[in-house]
This record gives sequence, structure tokens and C-alpha cells, in this order.
Amino acid sequence: MPPKKIAVVIGSLRQQSLNRQFAHEIIALAPASLSLDIVEIDGLALFNEDLEGNGTSAPEAWTRFRQNIASKDGVLFFTPEYNRSVPAALKNAIDIGSRPYGESVWAGKPAAIVSVSPGATGGFGANHHLRQSMVFLDMPLLQQPEAYIGGAQKLLGPDGKFNNEFTTQLMKKFIDAFAAWVELHAATSRG
Repeated sequence: MPPKKIAVVIGSLRQQSLNRQFAHEIIALAPASLSLDIVEIDGLALFNEDLEGNGTSAPEAWTRFRQNIASKDGVLFFTPEYNRSVPAALKNAIDIGSRPYGESVWAGKPAAIVSVSPGATGGFGANHHLRQSMVFLDMPLLQQPEAYIGGAQKLLGPDGKFNNEFTTQLMKKFIDAFAAWVELHAATSRG
């Protein structure tokens, strides 16, 4: 059976962000049953219904993004916490993927969230705000294990790799649970 195609959506736009570094490390730990692909969100214009509809085509970047997400079997989100919520770029990507109304590319795709932060709470607020959107978008969301990564800068070496076995094993447990979640959802959706 071919691996399940997973979109990795990173809420931080910085190329050396903690979230991007954690995403790369978790991708490296993924089982062969998953094929993970980072879907960039930095080129998406702010959502504005005037940019499509009434005979106007959506911006090309929106169309490419929607097609990319639609082609995936699941989504793995990485988010920092900005002011106790998700970054604007991530919320914008979610909104673009959910439109036009009734044509959401997110619906039914199994998902999981990793929130990565230098702060002690590990992006708890952002993680839970993102969970609220997942409920509305009809995305079955992995509940356990949760992934709130606080003090993240202390868990990476100068090379951007995990610097301790505990973090490696914790993230391996997480990505393996997500792989099982995706497989369970795929089996359920096949009827």
C-alpha cells in the first residue's frame, strides 16, 4: 500500500523558526506509511472574497494551495503562539482552504497539531485556538498524545537537530500515533 500523503503546514514564516526545525525533525522520524510534504503558506494573499467570485478567478497561489491540500490524505499543523492564538498567516491559510463556501479542502482530513514555543506553556493557547477551527472544518483531530513543546530552543542543538533522546522518543511516539490515526481514518472512510 502506498504511503499516505500528508501536508505539513507550518504557521511560522521564518525559515529558521523553532516550528520549522521541529517539523523537519518529526518528518525524519515518520514511519514509511507516511509521506510528509511541507506546504508553504508565505505566498498567500490575505483572504478577501472580492479576489474571487462574480466571474473573477481566485489568485493563482490560492488555487495551487487548495489543490495541494486537496491532494493530501491528512494534515500535520505546526504552530507558534502569537498573543495566545495562532499566527495570522496560518489563520489566513485555513480561511483560504475553507472557501469558497461548501468547497473546503480540509473537510474529513485527519489532522494533528504540534505547538512549539520558547515559552513555558508550549503554545497551549494557539494549539487550542487551532483545535476550535478543526472542529468547524470537520477534520478528525488526534487527541492523544498532545504535543505542546515548551522551552523548545533548549531541545535543539546548534545544528537544529534534537539534542536529547527523551525529545526524540516523545516525538517518535507522536508521529507514530498520528500515522495510526491517519490509517484508522482512511479505513473508516473506505466504509
